[in-house]
Amino acid sequence: MKVTLEHLTKIFPGRGRKSREQVVAVSDLTFEIPDGKLIGLLGPSGCGKSTALNLLCGLLKPTDGRIFFGEQDVTSLSPEKREVGMVFQNYALYPHLTVLQNILFPLQNLKGDKKLTKSEMQKKALDAAKLVQIENLLDRKPGELSGGQQQRVAIARALVKTPRILLMDEPLSNLDARLRLQTREEIRRIQKETKITTVFVTHDQEEAMSISDSIVVMKDGVVQQIGRPQEVYDDPCNLFVARFLGNPPVNLFRGSVRNEKLYIGEEPVMDMKGAEDQDVSVGIRPEGFILKEQGVLTCSLSGVEVMGRDVSVVASHACCLEQTIRAIVGSDTKIDLSNPVIRFDLKPEKVLVFNAQTEARLRVKDAASV
Repeated sequence: MKVTLEHLTKIFPGRGRKSREQVVAVSDLTFEIPDGKLIGLLGPSGCGKSTALNLLCGLLKPTDGRIFFGEQDVTSLSPEKREVGMVFQNYALYPHLTVLQNILFPLQNLKGDKKLTKSEMQKKALDAAKLVQIENLLDRKPGELSGGQQQRVAIARALVKTPRILLMDEPLSNLDARLRLQTREEIRRIQKETKITTVFVTHDQEEAMSISDSIVVMKDGVVQQIGRPQEVYDDPCNLFVARFLGNPPVNLFRGSVRNEKLYIGEEPVMDMKGAEDQDVSVGIRPEGFILKEQGVLTCSLSGVEVMGRDVSVVASHACCLEQTIRAIVGSDTKIDLSNPVIRFDLKPEKVLVFNAQTEARLRVKDAASV
């Protein structure tokens, strides 16, 4: 089912005595979710991603704009008529019911021509349990399950009605690191098998990038960039997107463009033909450094962190906007720890340049290493 959002806006009225200013939670949200794809809504807390999800499922009414499921305008449709499945952060299972009873619950509330016989409901519930691999847990109650198992029950309950759209609001936040990894792989597998159009809300960029066909990066209720995860990572449109995506995060420097060259401090680090002279912010991805004895960027070596297959070189620079620089190099790289100075060449495709005032990406026809 294709989902289309047209100029979707949600404004909450001001509250309290001191401030009665309206809060624009979502502003002019316009994009399309292709049929059968998994889209990640990504951004920091307060960016409007959960509000957008609640607008999609009908729990909130938009101040302006329209929502289409396929060709059907569902903007004014009540939640129960939208045929969406919802998976919450806190699982929202009924503690006094067994796993099977929890999964059956949405089917037992169907009415009219959608009402099912007991045998039909049992079959659908068992099929949903098998899909999420919990068919051996049907007699247990939620309190007897691990966090990952409870989340699988919540997913099975959302899928059992065969929804047109599956909506997931921070579904992995309550799980530990290993369970998060395992469960997100399961979510991707289930989505591919069912081919249900899915919207996955998260503040964790690693989660969104690992399982999404496309990501929508939001800030202050406004869409910043939409695209395939790797494309957005490699080609961010502004400084916010560049900083938000990446772990370790992008290294940021104060820089300038002078005579079609990019400078960090007084060192020319890259050619920028066609670029006007200006102050800039320079982002360098951790994997964009090449250790070289006569490299273009001189830094002070702080230490080395061995991470197995990679080595993280920790350094500093007077123009760096953070306390430290992190450069990721291969584990076979030889580093002289007795030398307080370390030099790098840069991979041009991993160097991101932004206007210092507007924070918009500065694009030039030709960028190359000096």
